[in-house]
Amino acid sequence: MSEPADRSPPPGASGEGRVSVVGTAHVSEASVQEVETRIAEDRPDIVAVELDEGRYRQLQGEEPEDLDASDLLKGNTVFQFLAYWMLSYVQTRLGDQFDVKPGADMMAAIDTAEEHGIDVALVDRDIQETIQRFWARMTITEKLRMVGGLAFGVTDSRVVGIMVGLIVGLLAGPVLALFGGTLGITDAIYLRAASAAILGLGTTLVVDQIAGLTLGGDQRFAAALGSGGAIGLVAAAFGFADGLFGTYLGGFTITIVGSLALGLVGGLLFGLVAAAIIGLRGSTQPEAGGMDEMDIEDLTDADVVTVMMEEFRQFSPGGAEALIDERDAYIAHKLVGLRQAGYDVLAVVGAGHREGIEDYLANPSTLPPMDSLVGEEKGSRLPWGKLIGIALSVGFVAFFILLAMAGVQDGFLLRLFGAWFLINGIFAAGFAKLAGARWSSAGVGGAVAWMTSINPALAPGWFTGYVELRHLSVNIGDISTLNSLLSDESKPIGEIVSEMFEVPMFKLIMVVALTNVGSIIASILFVSYILPQFGTELGGVEGISRLMLDGARNSAELIWSTLR
Repeated sequence: MSEPADRSPPPGASGEGRVSVVGTAHVSEASVQEVETRIAEDRPDIVAVELDEGRYRQLQGEEPEDLDASDLLKGNTVFQFLAYWMLSYVQTRLGDQFDVKPGADMMAAIDTAEEHGIDVALVDRDIQETIQRFWARMTITEKLRMVGGLAFGVTDSRVVGIMVGLIVGLLAGPVLALFGGTLGITDAIYLRAASAAILGLGTTLVVDQIAGLTLGGDQRFAAALGSGGAIGLVAAAFGFADGLFGTYLGGFTITIVGSLALGLVGGLLFGLVAAAIIGLRGSTQPEAGGMDEMDIEDLTDADVVTVMMEEFRQFSPGGAEALIDERDAYIAHKLVGLRQAGYDVLAVVGAGHREGIEDYLANPSTLPPMDSLVGEEKGSRLPWGKLIGIALSVGFVAFFILLAMAGVQDGFLLRLFGAWFLINGIFAAGFAKLAGARWSSAGVGGAVAWMTSINPALAPGWFTGYVELRHLSVNIGDISTLNSLLSDESKPIGEIVSEMFEVPMFKLIMVVALTNVGSIIASILFVSYILPQFGTELGGVEGISRLMLDGARNSAELIWSTLR
């Protein structure tokens, strides 16, 4: 399959050729039949298909190549891959719903062309380049909306609610520890919450092990969680364990556990309410003309496609430009080149691209330069995340330097740094292990977490991922495996999640992500819990502020005396 530039003009060709465009639905059986009929009737010189080299090889059933570790461990590349995976999953679900393999229209075009001895041209832009530009063009809000919208569409509402609740709770816990006093939360309330949480968690773990002997899947989960929740509620209502835990736990531990327990309970209640709302919305009858009632063949109708494209354009103008408009222009460039070379071409493209491509074919002078359609998109927006990370790094280093310049003893600073090192290491390594990382991988992530937490250019998950990759073989075929698992409605959620963690690509991403999450949580806990405890030795917030001002003054005097 050669590039257009490698082809010789067809025998007897004079002047320009012509291009006919067929718009198809990638999951439509009728589209397959239409493509086969058109090629047999028109007998063009070339059949051009909306594929790049990578997707063509994948449709041909070639073995996927192993991924380069650096590709999956780069921050933005991971998110681009997730976007690609989600888009692939949606297309796979549509194919399953209508019993057609995604890309069957393109394979029909290729197979039929080969049967008739017709050359095939791949005219689409590389998918990785398209996804990179698509992701770079989207705003932060659009990215969150896209990921959240797809998650709500393909994930059980209970799972979504629990995940949202855990996130809200982990953020709310430290806030309660800092400002709980102003909200009327006393030490007695923290003690009651801590006692209930410890008893409830302990009961959950014990019942989980016992239930595992006779139950499985969702039943085991429900038994463990129900038992732990019931014991926790009884302990919270009657406080029969307050005296025991109050005797053996220090005030600092009670504040940490109690505030986190209150935050998580509140967060989970919020998540359950959100899940109920999502569930109610999901159980409503679809509107007339919705996807469930629409014949899949209607997807090739121009009016329907126009509506769908315009809805996506309103959702993300930048994303639509990279995913739709730029590809229209790129494909049109390729087709114009073939036409100018004197070929008669039948172009098989998705229905959503047909109108844009035909407009460019009718007015080639309106085509943007090819150079503007290829290459990595850098984006023009300010990197707020990096700027915030740099500010935090500078603030952290300045905090230690100013205290040292104020004359704070080295022993105090060493203990403070030790606490920072330990809490980051424990949480980063612990979360990595929770994702299934090996002890060596989790240990490396934990060891560097203290440093990466204050350096926006690094992340502990990268280090954990590189070590974990020594024992994993990751390839593009893992996407198909993940799609099959997510499409299986016969298995309980717990079993599906467990099997997903056995897929190397998913396991690697989760190990990297959870290592980073653990370090972030550790940083929040350090600022919320640990630092205030150390601060009491220096006179609280007022004393620390005074020392930092003294440190700044001493630093200024030292610099001035050095320059004089």
